[in-house]
Amino acid sequence: MQLTISKIKDGTVIDHINSGMALMVLRILGISSGTKEPVSMAMNVPSKKMGKKDIVKVEGKFINEDELNRIALIAPGATINLIENYEIRKKFRVVLPGFVEGIIKCPNSNCISNAEREPIRSKFHVSKEGEAIVARCHYCGRKLRSVEDFIA
Repeated sequence: MQLTISKIKDGTVIDHINSGMALMVLRILGISSGTKEPVSMAMNVPSKKMGKKDIVKVEGKFINEDELNRIALIAPGATINLIENYEIRKKFRVVLPGFVEGIIKCPNSNCISNAEREPIRSKFHVSKEGEAIVARCHYCGRKLRSVEDFIA
């Protein structure tokens, strides 16, 4: 059986997403059931490199740097295709950032980044430990290893 998903005129295609993570990618992009943009999503698609993968196509949306960094945290092998007039204008792999600011919330309620009286944005150092991606809070040192924590 061959899976076919139609081309998009202008927008973003995110390929090579870890299997089962497409819904989280949609959440990162702020896409929910009430979205106006045409969206295609395929989950658990056969892949020679990955075994199985997910794919997300969003018409009329070009991802920003924060969205790109969040996607890199949950799908470090993802490929981004920026489409204009049905053609790939730019194609690149996400790069795991070494440092992110303001996109992950520290779960430590005592961390200074959570104090309402302090105008401080959260900051995390990102690294790989084996196959796992770990984010360590710049202020309190708390480590996050859960994909769900990366998109809060």
